[in-house]
Amino acid sequence: MEFPEKYINPLTDFGFKKLFGEEVNKDLLVDFLNELLPEPHKIKELTYQQNEHLPLQEQDRKAIFDLYCENEKGEKFIVEIQKAKQNYFKDRSIFYATFTIQQQAVKGSNWDFKLAAVYTIGILDFVFEEDRDDKSYIHKVLLKNQNNKVFYDKLTFIYIELPKFDKSAEQLESKIEKWIYVLKYLAKLQDRPVALQEKIFTKLFAAAEIAKYSREEREIYENSLKYYRDIKNVVDTAYEDGKMEVAKNLKRMGFSVEQIIEATGLSREEIEKL
Repeated sequence: MEFPEKYINPLTDFGFKKLFGEEVNKDLLVDFLNELLPEPHKIKELTYQQNEHLPLQEQDRKAIFDLYCENEKGEKFIVEIQKAKQNYFKDRSIFYATFTIQQQAVKGSNWDFKLAAVYTIGILDFVFEEDRDDKSYIHKVLLKNQNNKVFYDKLTFIYIELPKFDKSAEQLESKIEKWIYVLKYLAKLQDRPVALQEKIFTKLFAAAEIAKYSREEREIYENSLKYYRDIKNVVDTAYEDGKMEVAKNLKRMGFSVEQIIEATGLSREEIEKL
């Protein structure tokens, strides 16, 4: 099968896993995360972990690819792509983070409650409604007190709103801007921009070249790309018309109940009544 694009879309389940979720490309994920993390938490070594911190029903979901990693100091990282608007997305992020915190509990009576830091990184292909007028496309959230001082520095949420990023390749100034540019525009590129000549991007572009994939990989990617486009088209264009109508359309198109919950935030009971 032939693709008009030269490079995969990293916002698809397959694309994100291929570029950031494979052991051979782990240095890509480390480089990206280190551009977002403060100096004391820079990563030297990273280990992929199983999603055991998630509820059982979440572990089998295919609507989102969720990376769960741990660095050499035991600090935890949840990295997630969110393709379309979802009600209570911030609640969902906090909900997932709590499982990572609880997982650190040591059985027995001698645990001193010392926790490793937990980072949740959300790469969003949508804009928070409440932040629509805010031009900032990276939001770093810490637990602070009434005087705006950090009360607890081991729980951090970092959200990147891709639609707000509008720099051209010629305007890129920092490494994190280069990473965000790649995440947003990779699938639209035919050649590697001059601004992205670092060794790490040489490896990324090589890993993203569709022509190098096996027939089986291209078929998996084609299905992943179709799902990405379908859910974006349905949710983004119909979101304002009401969640129930969106859910009806998704159900008619053959999406699973779990995927419809992912896209709309509706309960299983509400969807099953449609």
